[in-house]
Amino acid sequence: MNIQKITWNGLDAVEITTNKLHIIGVYSYGPRISSLKTIDGENILLWEPQKYTRGDWDLRGGHRCWHAGINADECEMTYNTDNNPATCEILSNGFILTGAPESTNKIRRGIKVTVTNENRLEVDSFTINDSDLLFGVVPWALTCTIPSDNTEYIIPLGDNSSFDTATIVLFKEWAGHGQKHFKDDQFLIEEDAMVIKPNGKENKRMVQSAAGIIVMNDKNRNICFGKKREFSSLEKYPLSTNVAAYIGPDNFMVEMETMGSETCLKPAQISHHVEIWIIKNNCLCESTGKAAKALFD
Repeated sequence: MNIQKITWNGLDAVEITTNKLHIIGVYSYGPRISSLKTIDGENILLWEPQKYTRGDWDLRGGHRCWHAGINADECEMTYNTDNNPATCEILSNGFILTGAPESTNKIRRGIKVTVTNENRLEVDSFTINDSDLLFGVVPWALTCTIPSDNTEYIIPLGDNSSFDTATIVLFKEWAGHGQKHFKDDQFLIEEDAMVIKPNGKENKRMVQSAAGIIVMNDKNRNICFGKKREFSSLEKYPLSTNVAAYIGPDNFMVEMETMGSETCLKPAQISHHVEIWIIKNNCLCESTGKAAKALFD
């Protein structure tokens, strides 16, 4: 494993290389993870600064952490600009990128990446309360991936209990986006999973997944990338869901999202939203929840 500070696309950055994967985090602003790939592959993350904006906010792409409002990921707070420089601390097995305090609420966001084996990472999207007041927050970890023509996304459903259910939130439209109807053949309900086959129509779904897993399965590039975030049925999540997927217009990206539970941070407290990331050079043979969960065994 090699960890070093670099310049990437003119930005201050840090990279990790193992025998299986390559990851880059930028801290000229942010923080963001800007690139993720297998050691002999291409970047699977969108990275196009200044193309997708909302006022001063720039999507850019990659992976970012939102501290959303309670039941309100689309509130103005989540779009607070994060254009200020972040700091970078290199660890023996990873790095920590910590953003500057936001001017209105004194909240900082950060990303800690830890290598746990050659193709497995622990990614902690954390929130720090630097104010002297309380801060109610729901952590969201959003990863902007680039699908190919034959990419699908798998979200396992159910917990195999005798009262097994699946909660799914459908969007008709939001903030001028969406299809303005609920029907969408991009989102398929199979025996044990929601399977998403993006065909360029902008839409999104929020899902309760007891497994806390979403997997990108790319048969063209013969790779799979999965994220897992632990779920507790005893905690309160946004609209009772903990995993989401957003399909951008013309498939410019598919955003893989996990959400944490509602949290109130006291001054100086930190919330940790820890995901396990796995990227492999072999796609899954089956588009099932069972196969998606087995990726993390």
